[in-house]
Amino acid sequence: MADPFGFMTYKRKDNPYRPVAERVLDFAELQVPLGVEDRQEQAARCMACGIPFCHSGEFYGGGRAVSGCPNDNLIPEWNDLVYRGEFKKAFDRLSRTNPLPEMTGRVCPAPCEKGCTEGLNGEGVTIHDNERFIIDNAFENGWVAESGMPKERTDFKIAVVGSGPAGLSAAWRLNQLGHNVTVFERSDRFGGLLMYGIPNMKLDKDIVERRINVMREIGIEFVANTEIGKDITFEALENDFDRVVIATGASVPRDLQVPGRELSGVRFAVDFLTDVTKVVLSNGDKTMRKSLEGKHVVVIGGGDTGNDCIGTSVRLGAASVTQLEITPQLPGDRLATNPWPEYPMTARQGYGQEEAIAAGNINLTRYATSTTEFIGAERGQLIGIKTVQVGPGFKPVEGTEETLKADLVLLAMGFTGAEQSVFQGFGVNQVFDDNTTDNEKVYVAGDAKRGPSLVIWGIREGRKTAEKIDETLRVMVTQ
Repeated sequence: MADPFGFMTYKRKDNPYRPVAERVLDFAELQVPLGVEDRQEQAARCMACGIPFCHSGEFYGGGRAVSGCPNDNLIPEWNDLVYRGEFKKAFDRLSRTNPLPEMTGRVCPAPCEKGCTEGLNGEGVTIHDNERFIIDNAFENGWVAESGMPKERTDFKIAVVGSGPAGLSAAWRLNQLGHNVTVFERSDRFGGLLMYGIPNMKLDKDIVERRINVMREIGIEFVANTEIGKDITFEALENDFDRVVIATGASVPRDLQVPGRELSGVRFAVDFLTDVTKVVLSNGDKTMRKSLEGKHVVVIGGGDTGNDCIGTSVRLGAASVTQLEITPQLPGDRLATNPWPEYPMTARQGYGQEEAIAAGNINLTRYATSTTEFIGAERGQLIGIKTVQVGPGFKPVEGTEETLKADLVLLAMGFTGAEQSVFQGFGVNQVFDDNTTDNEKVYVAGDAKRGPSLVIWGIREGRKTAEKIDETLRVMVTQ
């Protein structure tokens, strides 16, 4: 490293968030990027650690968490190049493994930072923010399109079904390898969860559109409002393309079947976030009317999507927001059973939670709490929910029942897996570890294969699937 003692010279400095009172007035991005000099100092904090844990993903906690980057990003190398001011080389190194760093540089929980060697006794390096700087700088300088261009074209045609992280990653890499790629998306816009599953303040949709526009520029075709099996038959896709990639994500939300589930006002979080994003996009100025003014909102689920629902509800003027989490609150510090470099299973406050508390929701999150019933009025409108505290094994604790006001309940309990209709349509019964299936023309990548996971996993699987397809097609040519 150019400065092996940078971590001793410079203190960690993250991209700051805009003040709460300012940012809750709109859906513009939360963060304010640091300047170039500050970013170079942060890159200088990357140590000459000898054995970097940051760029090798390892599972911990019974497979529930990963520490280090599962995409094998060459983190120490591009950190050093940023410190040296060699930004083009830093981009070349970053884009060698990650075709969508502007997404991970904004929404990834950064398990790489948790595995950072400097984090053993310090705070870790700002890998996440450094990554965002590299790619945004690359777009500003016009380097991105060239990096996706193939050296030569083949005659092979590949269909990618789904335009989320895995689909876009597969399409980018396949095009880079010279193949002709068409991406099919059933929604009206491309990006999958990047477009409609993550709110604009976390990932500005202009950033997603910027990537789609560059992909079109380098030869990738995009077809929207097209559902495979409905608008195009499965047989037609197999006949017209040499290979098909299923990258439809894990789009089936986990439901909560308790009495009153049918009431209007009980919604899946992803549907709520999608509708809000569509309005934000139509407004153009990233502001919205206070459509939840006077309403009491309950968010069921303690993950990132729940946090997004909380922040969105605050922006829409909710009178109150309450979050229910069925698991106990995590400890404030690492337990002895959760040492570095494992991902720290500790309590942390999300941006939405911070905003809700600032808005007056002092007792925002209720842990170890389960919902037992949704209460409705005569016309079928939700007016409240019944809850109970739970103990070991999530068994109800007698005498802890409570009724809460609720005009809107958002189910943010994660996803159960992929829709099976696409697999059935292609006659896929088995998906193998290398993303191939028992249909030799069909491959599966991302959450559609592995279940709900991180954006970086989808990017890795899209890239690996593309390379596997390229390998099989080139074998065909040589035979």
